Amino acid sequence: MPVQKRSSSAPRREAAVFKALGHPARLQIVMTLSKNESCVCDLVELTGLGWSTVSRHLSVLKNVGVITDDKRGLQVFYRLRLPCVARFVTCLRDASAGQDVNFTVAPASCCSN
Repeated sequence: MPVQKRSSSAPRREAAVFKALGHPARLQIVMTLSKNESCVCDLVELTGLGWSTVSRHLSVLKNVGVITDDKRGLQVFYRLRLPCVARFVTCLRDASAGQDVNFTVAPASCCSN
C-alpha cells in the first residue's frame, strides 16, 4: 500500500495551532468553549483580562481554526471548532495528575463534527 505524502504546509499549520495554544488564557478559553459557546463579555469575566486582550486571544485562536464565531445582532459568540484540542488538553491534565492515560483516537475522526 503506497504511503500518502503529506502537504509540506501541513506541519506548519499544525505547529501554528500548538503555538496558538501556548498561552494559559487561550487554553482557559478553549476549555470553556469546549463546554458551551460564549460571548466575549463572558470570556472577559472568566479570564479577568481586559476586552482588548481577550479579543486578541480569540483572534489568534480563530486565525488558526481552533474556534469559530457567529455574530448575532451586536454580540459575537464563539465556539470550539476543533473538539480534539479540548480532548488533548484533558489528556495532558490527566497525565500530569498521575492518571493512567490510554487515549486512542483515529486521526481522521479526531475533529469530525
